[in-house]
Amino acid sequence: MLKAISTYIHIRERLHPGILDKLAAGGAAGIEIFAMRGHFDYDDRQQVRELVSWFASQPDAAFQSMHAPMFASGGDRFDSAPLNIAGQERKERIGAMDEIKRAIAVAEVIPFRFLVLHAGLAGEAFDEHKFEGALTSVEHLHAFAKPLGVRLLLENIPNELTAPEKLVELIRTLHYDDLGVCLDLGHAHLAAGVATAIETLKPYIRSVHVHDNHGLKDEHLWPGEGNIDWGRTMEALRTAPHVPALVLEVEGDPEGNPGFGKSVPAKMMAAWKALEAEHRNGTPAPQARNNSPKAHRGGWRAPRGFCGELGGARELWREYVLWILL
Repeated sequence: MLKAISTYIHIRERLHPGILDKLAAGGAAGIEIFAMRGHFDYDDRQQVRELVSWFASQPDAAFQSMHAPMFASGGDRFDSAPLNIAGQERKERIGAMDEIKRAIAVAEVIPFRFLVLHAGLAGEAFDEHKFEGALTSVEHLHAFAKPLGVRLLLENIPNELTAPEKLVELIRTLHYDDLGVCLDLGHAHLAAGVATAIETLKPYIRSVHVHDNHGLKDEHLWPGEGNIDWGRTMEALRTAPHVPALVLEVEGDPEGNPGFGKSVPAKMMAAWKALEAEHRNGTPAPQARNNSPKAHRGGWRAPRGFCGELGGARELWREYVLWILL
């Protein structure tokens, strides 16, 4: 299994190389960057440059994935409107997609494998109109992300629209062989259960958000601090045809204690040790991807004329890159 961690643990801080150093020290071979202004501002060329330099200096730490923005432009998630690609209004969906595309465009400068994407908002009931809106939005974002080598992963969140069976329906309707799922174990535990979610989503799981809770609210605890059965969970994950990255997505210090970060590497190593104890069958870990810009340039590129059909997307990406580098 690929050991990875989300920068969500430091969501209340500006992401900087010092934070990434501590996550690497905790044994992370993969990093998921949580795209939220105030933490990681994907439009801030200075902050993007910092990440370019850090990943270039860390061949053993891959930029595994980015979590798509969940809130509109603003410095703090608590005072910003939520983004919803399945919103009732077309204007709402377009605004959400535009913000998410700004984050995806970072891949032209710092390649990453997956974009983790929410459809709908927490607590929403299923609605056919919202489902159709989600289909259209995912189709649009897929067309934007694929030329950059980014694969979309839909996450199960606490709503009916992303219940496991609905995610399967959405993926099958779109017929994209590169569209997958980021299975959030904590969210699954709050719904029909982890085992049911794994069994339903098994063929599509490419990444796993690892955190715990007590079955009542989305606590984002370290594994073992809630009541998820980790032995059965790891056993069930071993049956998935694709070996997913295990991405720790745990809550940080809500008080903003400056000394909190010092304890994170030790907690990470303890979590890996406990999870590995449940993973005794020797399933090989996937190899870390070479995320250098040079390696990426040899990868997938759009066929001639494709970007013209997307309304000049390539030209926009090139302008973005020049803006970052100049």
